[in-house]
Amino acid sequence: MILAGVVFITVLIVLIGLYASRQVAGDSENFIVAGRSLALPVSAATLMAQAVDTNATLGNTDLASQFGFWAGAALPVGLAICLFITGLFFAKPMNRLQLTTLPDFYRRTYGRGVEIAASIIMVLSFSILLAGNLVAGGYLFQEFLGTSYTVGVLLIVGIVMLYTVAGGLFSVAYTDVIQVSLVFLGVAALVVYITLEYGFAVPSGSGPLATGQLTDPADGAYINWATLAALGLGDIVAIDFMQRIFAAKNPKTAQRACFLGGLGTLMIGVPFSFIALSAGPILGGLGVTVEGPVLYALLQNAVPAWLAVVVLSGIVAAGLSTADGAILGTSAVAARNLLGQRGQGAAGTDDGRDSLLLTTRLMSFPIAGLAVFFALRVPETGILLTLAFDIGFASLLVPLAMGLFWSRATPAAAMACIAAGMTTRIVFFVLTPTTFGVDNTLLYIPNDIFGAGFDGLPTFLSPIVGLMAYVITALCTQPAPAAARGTASV
Repeated sequence: MILAGVVFITVLIVLIGLYASRQVAGDSENFIVAGRSLALPVSAATLMAQAVDTNATLGNTDLASQFGFWAGAALPVGLAICLFITGLFFAKPMNRLQLTTLPDFYRRTYGRGVEIAASIIMVLSFSILLAGNLVAGGYLFQEFLGTSYTVGVLLIVGIVMLYTVAGGLFSVAYTDVIQVSLVFLGVAALVVYITLEYGFAVPSGSGPLATGQLTDPADGAYINWATLAALGLGDIVAIDFMQRIFAAKNPKTAQRACFLGGLGTLMIGVPFSFIALSAGPILGGLGVTVEGPVLYALLQNAVPAWLAVVVLSGIVAAGLSTADGAILGTSAVAARNLLGQRGQGAAGTDDGRDSLLLTTRLMSFPIAGLAVFFALRVPETGILLTLAFDIGFASLLVPLAMGLFWSRATPAAAMACIAAGMTTRIVFFVLTPTTFGVDNTLLYIPNDIFGAGFDGLPTFLSPIVGLMAYVITALCTQPAPAAARGTASV
């Protein structure tokens, strides 16, 4: 029953995505930003779907069950904070610029060199984000389909590619509405069942009122605050979030969609943290040993099959909802901003074909391959989500904010910030044995300088270094002409 239910939902999502692909009509603007036509309900749903992914569900429950409420809840809370901040300060001005991809802003404001640097960082970070969602899908198919983890990862990426390559943001947006509904239904049903059947039991020192999780480094305070900062601020430069803001039909719709998306993210994500706290006592009482994601163990052993189908369908939907957006956004950046394909509409090339549309579709394959590599190297969920946005926080947020709101913005300042912030973050990463509480298995150089207690602090130090580099360089260089900032041709 569980397998049949998950397969049915997956097939339904693919069919909806393929049906929506008819609206692309051979136009890259339709493919990448849905013709800038998304109304408020769809715009809010697609922003929420990008936040409520398998990193923020499985990663959330795994971290909360191991380290306490705030270790897990920091994921959805941080993502919600990002949407609120974006709605307050960035949604309206960014929508007015009529951009196609986020790196377009860096080109308009700072020039081609900064555009390329920003694009490389975005492609890298969002391949990591995509990998986190593939990890969850790999575990799901391993647990419930009987495949190996590797085969599960390949299956989930194949499913997402099937409709994303066909329909772009139109397919992503329409499937997001279904996916958000499934996740909301799943978490609501699970909360009700656990309340009635077992009751919620919060282990001592692990609940939301255990302030040591936010004040004591020994209880993970540095890591929890770093997670909130990386997601709450670093996610502002997320290419999939901004892509949806560009696709909203007007600035007011973009702003309101951010506020509604942030509220929905809290309503869905935070209950998963409470569920995780009770999972240990529930499974312990049933004599179950947890291997793999704790939420999967709970669904396999402590709830009826019909409820497992509902929740697992929501988890699959959550994974697809962010994976498709990450593939689309990253491929568009690679095609438009790295390879320089600017053509839009049927007149994109001399023979009437849209070169940007074709190149974006082709680039989705190497992007997916890079994400599969990360998923197989680091089979974790929450860490990959946070690390992806940590990179953007360190190097790209300052140039975005300064380019919008400071008249002294200069190309040299942006490049100095990107170089300083990114270099500092990479150095801290390879020298620190853990990253957000998880062993650094991706790239660690053993040393006696930094220990596990340093974990979390690089999230704050790296963007500070980048900000200092930006300000000092901007004050020493000539600002770009006002007419060129944010108004140059695309």
